[in-house]
Amino acid sequence: MIDLRSDTVTRPSPGMRRAMAEAEVGDDVFGDDPTVRRLEALVAERLGKQAAVFVTSGTQSNLCALLAHCGRGDEYIAGDSAHTYCYEGGGGAVLGGIQPQPVRMLNDGLPDPDHIAAVIKPDDPHFARTKLLCLENTKDGVPQSIERMREAIDVGREAGLALHLDGARMWNAVVALRADAAEFVAPFDTVSMCLSKGLGAPAGSVLSGSRELIAEARKWRKMLGGGLRQVGVLAAAGLYALDNNIERLADDHDRAERMAAGLGAIPGVTVTSLATNMVFIDIVGACAALQSRLESFGLLALVSSSPARLATHLDVSDDDIGVVIDAFGRALSA
Repeated sequence: MIDLRSDTVTRPSPGMRRAMAEAEVGDDVFGDDPTVRRLEALVAERLGKQAAVFVTSGTQSNLCALLAHCGRGDEYIAGDSAHTYCYEGGGGAVLGGIQPQPVRMLNDGLPDPDHIAAVIKPDDPHFARTKLLCLENTKDGVPQSIERMREAIDVGREAGLALHLDGARMWNAVVALRADAAEFVAPFDTVSMCLSKGLGAPAGSVLSGSRELIAEARKWRKMLGGGLRQVGVLAAAGLYALDNNIERLADDHDRAERMAAGLGAIPGVTVTSLATNMVFIDIVGACAALQSRLESFGLLALVSSSPARLATHLDVSDDDIGVVIDAFGRALSA
């Protein structure tokens, strides 16, 4: 099956599996796992941060960041369709007593700088204390340049806010923009980056920042149940991903472009967005039956409603793109 549901569906390559099998391990709660320590040091070095902590998921990484930056009764600002606000179970509010303040998100995923400025609370006992601004890059595959992010960053800094980047797919943005990774994340106090999306590892994210913030985040990781033991087997997958699977993201982007061009030529399909490894399409007749027909042609895609998101990744080959286009054509003409 060709699986376009997400770039999280990848399976470890033979080389990654070998790295996992051969990983040197220890008890990470005691700080004794050498492979985890190497992964954390590598991420901190590449992103120009003082320290990093390996966590189980992007959701846990973002939550550890929120809890490290904010106390009970504080507030964080995020886009109104941002992952930290919409898709992480309200963890900051439920577990940290941190109030989310959503703001309008512009078409490229940047929270509207004017709206950010308007919702920052004054120093008054009636209001939550606004402490943190969260940006997300990429958003729905769309990369924001350093200059574009700075429009929101400058508003936050002028108000004395800390800055967090949900960089779950930040490497897609870095590759697409041909940016330097450390320069790309330099304005942010903390950065969350995921290993299990485009980079192809089976699990894990890394949160980086200052030594003080990461020490605080490590405490919260333990409280959230994220203190693991011989987890070097997963850290080894992350190290392999960082060494082998970043530059090849450009192949995913090229394949998404080819797929969009082919699908856009099919009657009943309109490409509404194409960016990095994600193609969004409106489909006439989108329904569960269409999804089943595509599956019968060897294609997994979430197309029961529109718009549908299709994601390329390292398990989608050049040859697969032609199969995808053919499957859509056959399914829509059935």
